[in-house]
Amino acid sequence: MSTQIQEADVQEAERVWLEQAIRLATDSVRNGGGPFGALVAKGGEVVALGNNQVTATLDPTAHAEVSAMRAACKQLNSFSLEGCVLVTSCEPCPMCLSSALWARVDRIVFAADRHDAAVAGFDDRKFYDLFEKQPASMWPMAVERLSLPNRTEPFDTWLAKADRVEY
Repeated sequence: MSTQIQEADVQEAERVWLEQAIRLATDSVRNGGGPFGALVAKGGEVVALGNNQVTATLDPTAHAEVSAMRAACKQLNSFSLEGCVLVTSCEPCPMCLSSALWARVDRIVFAADRHDAAVAGFDDRKFYDLFEKQPASMWPMAVERLSLPNRTEPFDTWLAKADRVEY
């Protein structure tokens, strides 16, 4: 029974956080930003907020989710967001999803999906399709490997470093 109560509490908290992410996105639009908002929570508490700042900062990686994860990492003094949930107003694009995977986020909760975003002119479906369906030869940019004899030097140096911090 207590597990059911805990699950209900988590679902309610995530609903409240999702409403907050939607408000962040709406406020972002009102303040000249993009219509995306996100937050990171851990242990039932909001750790950090983020909104889309791509045009404000001239940074194509300044999506709401990335902004929230960057702020959360600073707040938690860690590059790992294990134990955290990423709550976002819209389904994360492939970049944000990959960033969340690298950050080791436990869970992602979102409201609008990629199709809703496309209706508003934010069509990331072509990027999803690129990763899901297209061979690299069909990509809109070339991705090529140039093999050099010292290509593993950074990794070799990393492996030889006794005081490295694993991640």
